Amino acid sequence: MKNRWLMGVMAATMLVVAGCNSDAGDETGGDAANEGNGTFEPTSAIEVVAPAGAGGGWDTTAREVARVFGETGIIDANMAVVNKEGGGGAIAWAYIHEKDDSPYNLFVSSPPIMFVPLNGQSDYGHEDFTPLSNMIADYAAFAVSADSEWDDLNDLFDDMKEDPESVTVIGASSPGSMDHIQFVRIAKAAGVDPEKIKFVSDQEGGALTALLNGSVDVYSTGVAETVEQVRAGNIKVLGITAEERLEGDVLSDFPTAIEQGIDETFVNWRGFFGPPNMDQAAVDYYEEKFKELSDSDEFAEVRKKYGWNEMYMNAEEYKEFLDKEKEDIKVILDELGLGS
Repeated sequence: MKNRWLMGVMAATMLVVAGCNSDAGDETGGDAANEGNGTFEPTSAIEVVAPAGAGGGWDTTAREVARVFGETGIIDANMAVVNKEGGGGAIAWAYIHEKDDSPYNLFVSSPPIMFVPLNGQSDYGHEDFTPLSNMIADYAAFAVSADSEWDDLNDLFDDMKEDPESVTVIGASSPGSMDHIQFVRIAKAAGVDPEKIKFVSDQEGGALTALLNGSVDVYSTGVAETVEQVRAGNIKVLGITAEERLEGDVLSDFPTAIEQGIDETFVNWRGFFGPPNMDQAAVDYYEEKFKELSDSDEFAEVRKKYGWNEMYMNAEEYKEFLDKEKEDIKVILDELGLGS
């Protein structure tokens, strides 16, 4: 009798424990079960970090991607874009690095994730995160005031070869980062001594103003940042770094460096990463979703709007590309004496 009573108590206890375990599984949103089956499906909001303030390339890319994901239903979970500016991206990278293995924290990046650590200004580079997919190719534009004496890149570079100190180039990034190096890369290919290029950094939003008031001579920036000013007749674009002319109103008027006899390009690739040690099931999920987004008509319209080209890479292709890009960038920075 006593044994039967004891067995009954044990059975009841096991049922209570089983019920508690079931409740705990529900509270986690089922992620553990998904990962156990080798799959992942988000059950919480996804944070997408833009490592700069509003209005720039990172912010625009993050917000357009989140918007189209939501409007098309390619990803059902809510995607919230958060701006974490500072350090040329370093503040955001440090933040994401602390989200080890989280499938709910993504960020958008581009070449500065190589420039900044190679300059010794960040402890984290692309190797410290999980590449998911590259999405677009953006390009640099070199602009001058509308009344400038230069009408093309060769006019500009001829003067720079004779007296490089007489020409001041401005950009919104720090020396040794995007706006500086994209100009150096093209100018070097044209025969300008890269070590003698006079580059000024204005990270407070005053680069265009400085060009318009005559404080500087050349503005190194992104293609999209020049369109409205060209349309208004305030500036002219001497050249862009794409392999061929872009499509679209105003954009199609911008000549490439290549068609001006300068055999060099610069691609401002832009894609998405996750924290370190992201589970392969989550990588597979995002890789598939970003591919579906890239192929959609809705995102094709986004690319057309901003003058971006399609440049999708899956996680493995992206990693190989990034490793090679870093080697090439390091060569330029070392030549300028800006490597760490």
